[in-house]
Amino acid sequence: FFGTLINTYNFFALYANIDKFDFKEDLVPYEKRPEIDRWIISKLNSLVKEYQEMMDGYDPTRAARAVSNFTIDQLSNWYVRRCRRRFWKSEINENKLAAYQTLYECLLTIAKLSAPFAPFIAEELYQNLNKVSGREDCESVHLAEVPKQTYVEEVLEDKMDIAQKVVYLTRSIRAKSNLKVRQPLAKIIVAAGKQRSEAITNMTDVILDEVNIKELEVLEDNSSIVNKSAKANFKKIGPKLGKQMKAVANQIKDLSNEQINNLEKDGFINLDVEGNSVKIELEDVEILNSEIEGWVVETEEGITVAVDSELTDDLIAEGYAREFVNRVQNMRRDAGLDVMDRIKVLISGDEQFVNYINQFNNYIKNEILADSLDKGSSDNGYKQTWDIGDFKCEIAIGKVGE
Repeated sequence: FFGTLINTYNFFALYANIDKFDFKEDLVPYEKRPEIDRWIISKLNSLVKEYQEMMDGYDPTRAARAVSNFTIDQLSNWYVRRCRRRFWKSEINENKLAAYQTLYECLLTIAKLSAPFAPFIAEELYQNLNKVSGREDCESVHLAEVPKQTYVEEVLEDKMDIAQKVVYLTRSIRAKSNLKVRQPLAKIIVAAGKQRSEAITNMTDVILDEVNIKELEVLEDNSSIVNKSAKANFKKIGPKLGKQMKAVANQIKDLSNEQINNLEKDGFINLDVEGNSVKIELEDVEILNSEIEGWVVETEEGITVAVDSELTDDLIAEGYAREFVNRVQNMRRDAGLDVMDRIKVLISGDEQFVNYINQFNNYIKNEILADSLDKGSSDNGYKQTWDIGDFKCEIAIGKVGE
């Protein structure tokens, strides 16, 4: 928690100093802020309510854990990571101002909430924020009032929660199938029931950006992406059905995909067994899922995700381009370059790899703030040899104008 909080503040301070943000501008109304800002502010206020209830109930351990989980999972790993590009942009507009104000509010509130558990870090964070903005009159975070719940959008929180579940399940599929996150994929299909389908559709752009996949198809049920079969749970149906057990087991074995879906949805299904109607409940059956060829499928908490694992040449090339960006960003940091420094890049290595990089030349230059990206080598600047996938290459970077 402490490391994440410090890193998040340092990120904020770095770009706030570059843009000379001091919170003297008018507050951007919540309703005019982007959806991602409204979501994190709503989550923050939900945390405030939860925190107050736990502290009033003399449960400081759970309260501290709630603050920690919010800071790590929601603020740092989701909000800040998704909003990095907004802070990178050079111009100050309402969108960027909203991002600064939103992150400032989150950090200030966390400082107040964490004061009883981490008094010194909370104090330093509070002082660093408030001495620039001057928005609060308190001399210390320990003299400030406990935050009160204000702005909440429960529907938006639910939408983002569903999107996060899809993202985490997709990442799990990637990890199990050895499909790197930086490797783009063609398509993902998600089945999550009628109520969740609309939320997933509305969050399509967020999901695709997070999982690095080109296309999302939303289904109400998973019958078309999962081959299902069923067998009887004899421990359950034996005592219940007696002599009819064998006949019922045979019918369960022959259930269609549609019947199995109805059983999962309704919790029961009626079978005609030797002229009698027999009610079979979900616990009476073991449902087996098998994947469609070329797709990797996982189901969790009623959400089924199917990922197309086939890779085309274009997808492979883009995957290498993203890996290349990662290596150059590491080199920028190791070379001590400022985040806004423009660079020039030279690459040498296997011809096929160089062709892959050239295919995404403009995308790479935009990502790494490069004025040029050319084939060749240099004895000047900072250079390093890398193994990227099946290829070895040498990358040289230098600051423009030097």
